[in-house]
Amino acid sequence: MGKTAKHSSAAAYQSEAQRWAAVQQRDGAADGIFWYSVRSTGVYCRPSCGARPALRQNVAFHASREDAEAAGFRPCLRCKPDQPPLAERQAALVAQACRLIEQADTPPELDVLAAAVGLSRFHFHRIFKAVTGITPKAYASAERARRVQQELGAATSVTDAMYAAGYNSSGRFYAQSPAVLGMTPGAYRAGGRGSQIRFAIAQCSLGAILVASTEQGICAILIDDDPDFLLRDLQDRFPAAELLGADADYEQVVARVVGMVEQPSLGLDLPLDVRGTAFQQRVWQVLREIPAGQTVSYAELAQRVGLPRGARAVASACAANALAVAIPCHRVVRNDGSISGYRWGVERKAQLLEREAQQ
Repeated sequence: MGKTAKHSSAAAYQSEAQRWAAVQQRDGAADGIFWYSVRSTGVYCRPSCGARPALRQNVAFHASREDAEAAGFRPCLRCKPDQPPLAERQAALVAQACRLIEQADTPPELDVLAAAVGLSRFHFHRIFKAVTGITPKAYASAERARRVQQELGAATSVTDAMYAAGYNSSGRFYAQSPAVLGMTPGAYRAGGRGSQIRFAIAQCSLGAILVASTEQGICAILIDDDPDFLLRDLQDRFPAAELLGADADYEQVVARVVGMVEQPSLGLDLPLDVRGTAFQQRVWQVLREIPAGQTVSYAELAQRVGLPRGARAVASACAANALAVAIPCHRVVRNDGSISGYRWGVERKAQLLEREAQQ
C-alpha cells in the first residue's frame, strides 16, 4: 500500500469510536493500522480477528504490536498479530506451491502439494484459487503448456520436447497440443510451417481491421490505422505459417466481425481460437460475460475472476488479448469510471463505449 493510501486509511481509524467499530465489524482494512488488547484474556489482536467479541470496557487500542507487548499482552493464537497478515502468509504458501509445480517433472498431486505447505487438501485448494484465480491443476496445465512451447523451440525433436515437458504419454501430448499450441507440435516447432491461417483486411469505423483464423476458429482481430502494420503483426506471430488472403469465402467471416464491431450488442457467434495461459483465458471468459453497454473496474473484474487483489494481473491479461471487441476488454475502466489504456488506442475504447451506451 502506498504512503498516500495508507495515510488515507489511517485517517478512518483515528478515534476510539472508529476503532471499536472496526473491531466489531472485523474490518480487515484496519489490520496494520492499529491493534487492540483484551484485559480479561491478556492477549492482543488484529482488528479482523475472528475470536469471540470482547466487552468494550476490557478493550484498549495500541499503535503497534510492540506497544501492546510492552503493556504486558501476548499475541492471540488465532489471528497471530505478531506474524505477517494472513493474506501475505497465504500468498507465500501459494508461491511455494507454484515453485513446486514449476520444478516438478510431472504435475504433483493435490495431496502432495497440500502436505508440502502444511495444509489440508481442501483448505489448500481454496486458498490457491483465491490467491491465483485458478486451481492448482489449471496452474500445472499452464506451466506444462509454457514448458512445451519452450522445449519445442530448443529440442532437437518433438519427442525430446515431449519428454522434457513432463509428458510420459505421446497420446496425451498430441491430444492436448492443439488446445495449447493451436496447431500440431511439429508445425509449432517450425514456426507454424505447414499450418494455414486465413486472413483478410477490411475497413471499419475504427480504422483498418485484420481478421485471421486457424482451423480451430478466429485467432486474431487486430485494429490499427495502418493495414501494413496489421499484416506484419500477424506474420510475426506465425513467421513460417502459410497465410492465405484474398479469399472471397473468408471475407464473409470478416464482414460478420465488422458487423460485430459496428454493433457490439449483436455479439459474435463464430468459434474463437483463444490462446493464452489458464489465468488469461479465465479473465477473457469473464470479460465475454459482461453485456454490451456495461463496464466494470479492474478491481471488480479481479473480484469476478476470483482474485480480489489481482487488479494489476487482470489488467495485464486484458493487454494480452488479441481478439479486439470479441473479447471486450474495452469494457474495463478505472475505479472512478475514467478510461485507461487500451491495446487498440484509448480513442477507440472511448468510441466503442459511447457506441454501446447508445445502442
